[in-house]
Amino acid sequence: MNVLGLQFDIEWENKPANFATVHRMLAAAAPDTNSLVVLPEMFAIGFSMNTALIAETYGGATEQFLANTAKEFGICLLAGVAARGRDGRTRNKALAFSPTGDLLSYYAKMRPFRPGGESTHYTAGEHTTVFHWDGASVSPFICYDLRFPELFRETASQHQPELFVVIASWPDKRIHHWVRLLQARAIENQAYVIGVNRIGNDPSHSYPGRSILVDPHGEILADAGAAEGCIRGHLDIPNLRKYREGLPFLADMRPL
Repeated sequence: MNVLGLQFDIEWENKPANFATVHRMLAAAAPDTNSLVVLPEMFAIGFSMNTALIAETYGGATEQFLANTAKEFGICLLAGVAARGRDGRTRNKALAFSPTGDLLSYYAKMRPFRPGGESTHYTAGEHTTVFHWDGASVSPFICYDLRFPELFRETASQHQPELFVVIASWPDKRIHHWVRLLQARAIENQAYVIGVNRIGNDPSHSYPGRSILVDPHGEILADAGAAEGCIRGHLDIPNLRKYREGLPFLADMRPL
């Protein structure tokens, strides 16, 4: 399974500019057909609390862009969207689109970032999500979720995903937490983890990137550093399954 993460500076609340950046970077990266490509949290607008302006209903501009782009490049495309549901509430979501432009899966952030006011503007999701792509099971999470290992363990207990995806707007003040927590989630769940962060600045924070791909032993396979760029890797899913069979740690999980 091939995975890529695109790390870039998100222009504040400027969807056309960010769409153009993603398209340019994808064209340069030339991902193999059926690759899983991951974009940062709220890639089209930045980590904005201005939900009255930026939140989209189903089938909005960002969803259309993701569907069309996935189809154009023949990839599975996973990215963050501020989405307003039929109940009128806005949720911070991760959406995955197939190479045919169809919505494969969606996940709503279960732990909105209360210290930054996100929980005031965004409704928390209620359950984790797993979808299957290119022979692997994938579970997406969003930024602050990373600090709550119980979310990952619950998913591991029920579904044993082989890849966890974490999309983020993780600030530079706590970037060392980001790296170590991604490694921890990989080790404790015997899974690959890809974390895709942004770079640049918004009105409140600076973002240092450090998008990384981590193997099930916690080793960093790819690191984007602090510049615009792409991380990529090939996930050896059959070998991961052999590793789990030889050391069946997940089978010994028990509910608390």
